[in-house]
Amino acid sequence: MADYCDLAPGHPYHGPYHDDEYGFPVNDDDTLFERLILEINQAGLSWLTVLKKRDAFHDAFEGFQVAQVARYGDEARQRLLNDARIIRNRRKVDAAIHNANVVKTLQSDYGSFQHWLDQQHPLPLADWVKVFKSTFRFTGPEIVNEFLMSTGYLPGAHRDDCPVQAQVLACHPPWARP
Repeated sequence: MADYCDLAPGHPYHGPYHDDEYGFPVNDDDTLFERLILEINQAGLSWLTVLKKRDAFHDAFEGFQVAQVARYGDEARQRLLNDARIIRNRRKVDAAIHNANVVKTLQSDYGSFQHWLDQQHPLPLADWVKVFKSTFRFTGPEIVNEFLMSTGYLPGAHRDDCPVQAQVLACHPPWARP
């Protein structure tokens, strides 16, 4: 079976994500939150489904602004569950709102979601999973692995012979730092 570095280039959805985002370090908390929510929503579905709905998610979750999503109450929850443009799974919607509040707490305690991640790094995947499971909702091993690979905290987003890998390494992702 081909891997992402074989399948993504030239694809209208996978291509731009593979070439411009996947594996590159992320320094913005709203973008980190977006990646976490998208990975949670991918559970049980294809990544292509999520990428096709990404703009709708961005709109429905008001740009993934952590502070905004953390204020969501019953009315906003129902609005999301009624929005046919996104994945309408109650557990995933509830996790997004809950996790926005967790990120707000991490921002208060650590200065940012990114600083919290930096303080956990480096950990082996099994330890990352334990940390995420004790901190966030709806974060199993695959979600945590993909989130951390996609944001540069774990290696594996690209093969060494993939041209994008050199670009990722030039950005000094946390997994490649001494």
